[in-house]
Amino acid sequence: MKKILTGIIALMGTLPYADAQNTATLQAGSPKQVISKHIYGHFAEHLGRLIYGGLYVGDTSKIANTAGVRNDVVAALKKLQIPNLRWPGGCFADTYHWKDGIGPRAQRPKIVNVWWGGVTEDNSFGTHDFLNLCELLGTEPYVSGNVGSGQVQELADWVQYTNFPGESPMSKLRRENGRDKPWNVKYWGVGNEAWGCGGNMRPEYYADIYRKYATFMADWTNTGNMFRIASGANSNDYNWTEVLMKNVPKSLIEGIALHHYSVIDWNKKGPSTAFNEQQYFTTMQRALAMDTLIAKHAAIMDKYDPEKKIALVVDEWGGWYEVEPGSNPGFLYQQNTMRDAMLAGATLNIFHNHSDRVRMANIAQVVNVLQAVILTQGDKMLLTPTYHVMEMYKVHQDAKWLPLTIKTADYKVGNETLPALSVSASKDSLGRTHISLTNIHATQAQDISIDLQGAQFKNVSGRILASAKLQDYNSFEQPNKIQPAAFKGATIKGNTLNVKMPPFSVVVLQLN
Repeated sequence: MKKILTGIIALMGTLPYADAQNTATLQAGSPKQVISKHIYGHFAEHLGRLIYGGLYVGDTSKIANTAGVRNDVVAALKKLQIPNLRWPGGCFADTYHWKDGIGPRAQRPKIVNVWWGGVTEDNSFGTHDFLNLCELLGTEPYVSGNVGSGQVQELADWVQYTNFPGESPMSKLRRENGRDKPWNVKYWGVGNEAWGCGGNMRPEYYADIYRKYATFMADWTNTGNMFRIASGANSNDYNWTEVLMKNVPKSLIEGIALHHYSVIDWNKKGPSTAFNEQQYFTTMQRALAMDTLIAKHAAIMDKYDPEKKIALVVDEWGGWYEVEPGSNPGFLYQQNTMRDAMLAGATLNIFHNHSDRVRMANIAQVVNVLQAVILTQGDKMLLTPTYHVMEMYKVHQDAKWLPLTIKTADYKVGNETLPALSVSASKDSLGRTHISLTNIHATQAQDISIDLQGAQFKNVSGRILASAKLQDYNSFEQPNKIQPAAFKGATIKGNTLNVKMPPFSVVVLQLN
């Protein structure tokens, strides 16, 4: 890795630079709203090799585990400090009946996972396994309830089973299954993609269904402060958000979801590693569209909720490509390259810069599926470039957002252009200022000069994620090909911070 970075730095003197100078102004003395740590959430669906083989191998496996959960994966996710984990779906959630996944494993009914590969789901990983995993990780569970094929009573019972400390039919059943104290699950999704696999509903119909479910999940005053998340819009379906905000009382809703994937073409997604620059550019075009989507959905929410009490929850986001050659098409297994690092860095910057409304998000998905942070193969495990970006960016979790305006050079392919740089900044509880920068330009290094206003800084340190080619990735043969390294391309002189970034790189700086 050091050899690769040394080569990149040596080449920077000969690399072409963008014609326009990148400039920015940081209001370092004006911290605003908190960047919620829950923006760094993850997603675990019963899909492909995510649960079985990815998170869970069973307690008789030769792979080191705790109650069947892989120790290596747990350790990696703990280092990432994941704040929440969404489960059991996704589309799977609206076919999942939670009582099938409790009690003695040998007695649990088997079902067919109709959405993902048509494989048999034996329900050996269920409610206790998931919630105990969350305790092991020190993370908040985010449970997606079955609205599509389920019933109101079923979801109300699930809430009582996980949360009620007293005597009731469901708490009695929980104790019979070996758990005395409740888990106190706060985050609940009321269905998933109700506009699609969750029932192909109209927004007006779903709004009424949501009101009914949300009513029976809690009491008059929502004791315990349950956080109920409505199934929200698909990308730019602004009408969906309008209808829900207009028709659902604010006393019944704490969050509204948004799903957006960076897909080149749903019918021709392109390869995960052997892509060309045009395909990379289009992926980043789709990723940067998140900024406009959030702004427009937030503007609709502002009409009905000017106090911003309801969170926008982007609980599915990431890159989506063709599956790896030879793998099951229904398992959505794809490799993870420097393109994905660019996508993650730019998207997280967007979330930070909209953190007044975006207070939760979940990358899809955590292990072996879509833009995964971890890949496993038997007893082997590797960390992807996306993992490393999220680990570098974790300094922003629960820090206060700092306003930063930027004038950036263009990244141009053909007749289309994108901003070359994506930037965000925050100040943490210890008074340290962090700036995260992503240079998405495939061929040009970028210099940026940042005017530091409102605070004095003496020194700067940083880390960088970079590689020789955009198509580079970590394989099981070379698991550490891409990993963070110390960054020496930033200097402070007076109130000016100068940064020199290689092409397609992610940098996180700390100013003291």
